[in-house]
Amino acid sequence: MHTFYNFVSGPLAWVAFILFFGGSIYRIASLLKLVADKEKFIFSYMSWRYSLRSIIHWITPFATVNWRRQPVLTVVTFAFHLCLLVTPIFLLSHVVLWDEAFGISWWTLPDAVADAMTIIVILGTVYFLVRRLTQAEVKFVTSPSDFVILAIVAAPFITGLIAYHQWFAYPLMMSLHVLAGNIMLAAIPFTRLSHMLFSPFTRAYMGSEFGKVRHARDW
Repeated sequence: MHTFYNFVSGPLAWVAFILFFGGSIYRIASLLKLVADKEKFIFSYMSWRYSLRSIIHWITPFATVNWRRQPVLTVVTFAFHLCLLVTPIFLLSHVVLWDEAFGISWWTLPDAVADAMTIIVILGTVYFLVRRLTQAEVKFVTSPSDFVILAIVAAPFITGLIAYHQWFAYPLMMSLHVLAGNIMLAAIPFTRLSHMLFSPFTRAYMGSEFGKVRHARDW
């Protein structure tokens, strides 16, 4: 088990980081090149003002018509994404690893808060799973890969929660937690998780087109 842990936390972790950063740069560069090659005119009306206006509205709970129409989905979506991003970055054990490896550290979450945020992520994936299985309009556009993505997102949080509280086979769960984290990190640029990379560009494009060309709001 020690050999497996050393592998997933060592060489495999480096591979995951390389795939994440390298893949992210490649996907973004490919997107910009595609636009430049096929729809270069888009750059002529891109606007910082309208881009930021759109982004700010869409990342503010209930600031858009669609967010207000689906209050439960809005609350779950914002809570889920906030906890998904904040928890791994400010988790004490993760910050300790950065301190040991690179000599840098930052503020950390209290353990009870980190636990609560972890549970929110897990419950959020359950909500999105049930939504894909029960709501006709969502079920229609759901493919098997969507369930795989939900599993990839949930796995690091489930295994991390179990490992932290040592509820079951700590060495195994800790190794699986690191492995799940590596898989999620490496998958971001190459799956639908890449929306975390592309959504700012999408909102900037939509905001600029609606604001500068159509003189209308996109929210």
